[in-house]
Amino acid sequence: MFAIVRTGGKQYRVAAGDKIVVEKLDGEAGASITLGDILLAGEGSEMASLEGLTVTAEIIAQAKADKVIVFKKRRRHNYRRKNGHRQRHTILRITAIGDHKAADKKSTEAAAPEASAAQA
Repeated sequence: MFAIVRTGGKQYRVAAGDKIVVEKLDGEAGASITLGDILLAGEGSEMASLEGLTVTAEIIAQAKADKVIVFKKRRRHNYRRKNGHRQRHTILRITAIGDHKAADKKSTEAAAPEASAAQA
């Protein structure tokens, strides 16, 4: 199953097990996060309903991109300025794409009849 998620103003096509590099998100390495802004989901040519669909990911690392050099120069005026910038980003591993809310409800409903049968 794949999903198109939006984070940091960009869209990413993800599947379970994929690694993606996104704009910086809060959290430490090893933490689990939920990506809630899902635009599309499906498997093959079949599209799935987005009702209650969630994408969970694990933060692998907080890192910085390669340095971008900004060099300004005005010729014949002895004017030179050099600045550098390293954008922060987060590396994610997609752990699951699925309807966790419905799965939780099903497990709760299945447990409830078993508990009432055990009491009787």
